[in-house]
Amino acid sequence: MVTGSGEGNGSGPNAPPSRRRRRVPRLAVVLGLTWLVVPLVLFLLARGTLLAGHPAHLVALAVAGLVGVVLLVLARGHDDDHPTHRRRWGIVLGRLAGVLVSAVVLGGLVWLQPFPATAAAASAMAGEPDVRVVDVPSGIVLSPRDQTPTRALVFQPGARVDPRAYVPILTEVSRAGYLVVVVKQPFEIALLATGAPGNVMARHPEVTRWAVGGHSLGGVAAADYAASDPARVNGLVLWASYPVGSLADRADLAVASVSGSRDGFTTPDDVAASRALLPASTAFTVVDGAVHSSFGDYGTQPGDGTPTVDHETAQRQIVAATVALLARM
Repeated sequence: MVTGSGEGNGSGPNAPPSRRRRRVPRLAVVLGLTWLVVPLVLFLLARGTLLAGHPAHLVALAVAGLVGVVLLVLARGHDDDHPTHRRRWGIVLGRLAGVLVSAVVLGGLVWLQPFPATAAAASAMAGEPDVRVVDVPSGIVLSPRDQTPTRALVFQPGARVDPRAYVPILTEVSRAGYLVVVVKQPFEIALLATGAPGNVMARHPEVTRWAVGGHSLGGVAAADYAASDPARVNGLVLWASYPVGSLADRADLAVASVSGSRDGFTTPDDVAASRALLPASTAFTVVDGAVHSSFGDYGTQPGDGTPTVDHETAQRQIVAATVALLARM
């Protein structure tokens, strides 16, 4: 007579380990699926932007997806039968750590999703009849077609902004006779590309006068580079930005600070406070009615102010102030 004790059916506690039924931990499966699905969805939602930027973002998403596959494989091979008391506590702590790490890493990847360039900005990558636009792995190079500029601007984008978003406005700067290089930054974070201006300068020996600049956090990184390389940097362009350290004693550095009167991030008070950190000769330009996103073409930005000037008018003033800096450095 067959009893329900599990003896003889290969599934009881005395059955050989190879014949026991394995219990797949639900949490491990959930975490594995989460690590697999989240990066896939993020890639699909921002495929064009991610492919146009620095490869670090794509690599991070791929690694996260691989972690998901590994977790699912490990979950299938996990035997959770009859854990000891000490091991049970270890399992609880391990699961808690897994949840916390997953939340931090995957939450970070979600937060790092870049603001995409508008369709018009992406189209500007084709260039203009008088301005050549070249997309290279480290950046976007804009140059006048009919001349070899000897003055140039290395530009660092704002945090989490598609570098293509600055091509339309910087095309107008290049049209005035300047080489402009928009840096592609890891995860679109300028502080992860602080040495980028030096790399750009090394690739363009024909340039004799250099300016560095950037929008928002990109301007912070540019100012830091200007302080670290006084021999090569002749100018600094700050778009809705300010330095962290003092450059007040740099009488040899031409500086332009361009800001918006309705900026919700770099406020007029922030710009006013930065005056003490900049040389006395700094040219301050306040674009009346402009906001943080007026400095690029990536749509609206949560937390920003409300513009009272149209986008084109604001950008013409930004371009004029930038060109004036490049001309006088």
